[in-house]
Amino acid sequence: MRKLKGPLLLLLTTILWGLAFTAQSTAADKIGSFTFNAVRCILAAVFLFVTLIIRSSAEKLRHKEKNKNSPKKLLFGGFMCGITLFAGMNLQQFGIAAYPPEAASSGRAGFLTATYVVMIPIVQRLLGKKLSITVIIAVFGCIAGMYLLCMSGGFDSIYLGDVLELLCAVGFTAYILAVDKFAGIDGIMISCLQFVICGAICFVCMMIFEKPDIAVLADAWLPIAYAGIVSSGIGYTLQILGQKETEPTVASIIMSLESVFAALFGWMILGEILSTRELIGCALVFASVIIAQIPFKCKALSFKL
Repeated sequence: MRKLKGPLLLLLTTILWGLAFTAQSTAADKIGSFTFNAVRCILAAVFLFVTLIIRSSAEKLRHKEKNKNSPKKLLFGGFMCGITLFAGMNLQQFGIAAYPPEAASSGRAGFLTATYVVMIPIVQRLLGKKLSITVIIAVFGCIAGMYLLCMSGGFDSIYLGDVLELLCAVGFTAYILAVDKFAGIDGIMISCLQFVICGAICFVCMMIFEKPDIAVLADAWLPIAYAGIVSSGIGYTLQILGQKETEPTVASIIMSLESVFAALFGWMILGEILSTRELIGCALVFASVIIAQIPFKCKALSFKL
């Protein structure tokens, strides 16, 4: 059961992120990228800070002390996670905004962001880690499923948004590997710190490059609250906790279900229609996630680049 804990937490994360797509797109129509991300990160940080206070009070009542984290390692981990999250989060939003009206922006962005599924095992292999054949099959199955789900029109031309979304995938690759690097640190504390760092940088950029409007922010309070508290505060914290029990490549495959759940929730809640091609794509990603969980110990079939 312990082996399933990480994947199950990551699965719950993708459900929360999938539901957040509607909230993010609704707010993005009215609010600048830096403004939206600054507010959501500040909300997430406040929510997690309150959570830490409640947890600390509960531990005192039970006379239980948590293991002390190294302040230096905690700050460095929060900084690295915050910087890489800032890069991935904002490049994704700017990429979507850079697409011309005729481009299928959400589909292209979803697929190109999901290319971190390929980038992570490549980086891990360059760092000397062997990957089992089942994980390699799952990676290719996942990317094929994402293509069918997101890219109904194919790539007829290359846009600036495509380049930004690929850079976003690089940012999220660095973020996922940073989370894995600092997996031994308190998950809630490092999540709180990453949002303080990310929110502070977004806030500075917001004040320099954008003109935040309090009235517009107040009008979009519901999607901002969901993106800040649920998608960020809870979702990203669950990701950090889930990655403690899961290999980065397998974690990235599971987290690619975000786009699948977004499509399914759009079908169930908004009445959007899923084509046969898109349903096959969903099935391929689901199958890839299951394949990635299969233990494979035969060294002779270990994948080598």
